[in-house]
Amino acid sequence: MRLAPEADLDSPEAFSAWVEQLHQQSDTSVAVGEGRVHATHWWIVEDDNYLGAIDLRHYLNAFLLDVGGHIGYSIRPSARRRGLAKWALGAVLLKAPEFGLDRVLVTCDDDNVGSARSIERNGGVLEDIRTTDAGNKRRYWITL
Repeated sequence: MRLAPEADLDSPEAFSAWVEQLHQQSDTSVAVGEGRVHATHWWIVEDDNYLGAIDLRHYLNAFLLDVGGHIGYSIRPSARRRGLAKWALGAVLLKAPEFGLDRVLVTCDDDNVGSARSIERNGGVLEDIRTTDAGNKRRYWITL
């Protein structure tokens, strides 16, 4: 699973432990690991089918300011081109003020036209395109 490359999620117990880690990452009373920030995670599902995930990072560190932003999302290939990213991003933007945010940074790969369109349709204003260790990134700010 791309969202948890370091996790062994083959057993129900391992999967449950990973889900608990995700819950703890949103709890500001629990310290997060080196290089990590507190974040809240949601899965995008339809009926019993997993379609993707979206995360709201409560604050930025240097890496997230340059590359990752406040919000990260991923839609599985078979569920793309249905407006799910646009919808999920819009829903999370409504939650962001609950975490003290009045504007958020959302990034995408420079060649990801669909993601750029989803961000722009949610009010994203392009600040710049940066060459980073993770490739060329489009960086958008959205005022809430």
